[in-house]
Amino acid sequence: MAVKYNQWKALLAMSKASLIGILRSPSAVIFSLGFPLVFILVFGFIGDNGISVKVGVDPTTDTTSYLYRQLANEKSLKLVTDEPAAEMEEALRKGRITAIIRITPQPSQDSVPSSNVKVRTSTASVDKISLFNSILTSLIYKADDNYYPRRSIAKLEPIEVLPGRRYRTIDFILPGLLSFSLLSAAVFSTAFLFYNLRQTLVLKRFFATPIRRLYIVLGEALARLVFQVAGAIVIIAIGYFAFGFTLVHGWSTFIEMLFLTAFGVVVFMGFGFVVSGIANSESTIPPIANVITLPQFLLAGTFVPVDSFPSWLQPLCRIMPLTYLNDAFRKIAFEGQHIWNVGFELGVIAAWGVVVYIVAVKVFRWE
Repeated sequence: MAVKYNQWKALLAMSKASLIGILRSPSAVIFSLGFPLVFILVFGFIGDNGISVKVGVDPTTDTTSYLYRQLANEKSLKLVTDEPAAEMEEALRKGRITAIIRITPQPSQDSVPSSNVKVRTSTASVDKISLFNSILTSLIYKADDNYYPRRSIAKLEPIEVLPGRRYRTIDFILPGLLSFSLLSAAVFSTAFLFYNLRQTLVLKRFFATPIRRLYIVLGEALARLVFQVAGAIVIIAIGYFAFGFTLVHGWSTFIEMLFLTAFGVVVFMGFGFVVSGIANSESTIPPIANVITLPQFLLAGTFVPVDSFPSWLQPLCRIMPLTYLNDAFRKIAFEGQHIWNVGFELGVIAAWGVVVYIVAVKVFRWE
């Protein structure tokens, strides 16, 4: 009596072999884990220091003056005091510093400190000079209020602070990098794999075995799914334990992020099938894949919020599936929403999946 061929056992065997192949591929590991981790470490160590304005201090400045001490205590300013005047002047012309300030004491009839302030800048520093000017003006106004109390047209009551979670840089960056690592790995690895399997006639040899075509695709998909979910676990863990990435509901939020990871990989693999189907040679795969991945890397809110782009560009940004995966990750991780609260985002991604897999079926070739 003939034993019935076990399709699921064959699927698992193919998945195991493919997973081992992925782990032995330096490029797959670097693009899926290496690059995202490097970016996360960079942004994690930068933290929430914000914008820093670099200002040179003229050698003749009175560093004992009240105003200079206030400037030195300002966290958003970095005062340069150890460079020669000629080098500081050259740095100002090249935009490496925003301004050069000189503070000289002025005679005063009472005990109130008085100084003359001169600020020099260049056209190379127009982007930050307004910020420095506002900081300097604010410190002077604050000093005037301390030494010369006067009436005001309005009374500012104490600012009311509501309880809330602190939104760190890592809370914005990590979801974007995680989403993009899923997109790039799914597109590139799937495209290269199936193109090489077809060119080396491995897929054709599979037809001589009892395994069905669907199980071949499912086996390769399962291997990539396991690899990407494992990578997501590493990325989220490093962000959480090393840099305080927010997981509002703890383990449940973590599990929901892994579900989104799996969902995103399945959809994005469709782009890889399309690329492998239309590529005429192995050298054409990277350009075609970059047409899909690079615009989303730049415009889908990976590093910069979509609202920061010009209004005419935002509709294009909101078409891209990566934009909605980024939004879903951030809403679940930081805002505390659940999978059923991001149904719109999942629906848009799923719609992209339907369209891209229809195209993949049309262009996919087994031989």
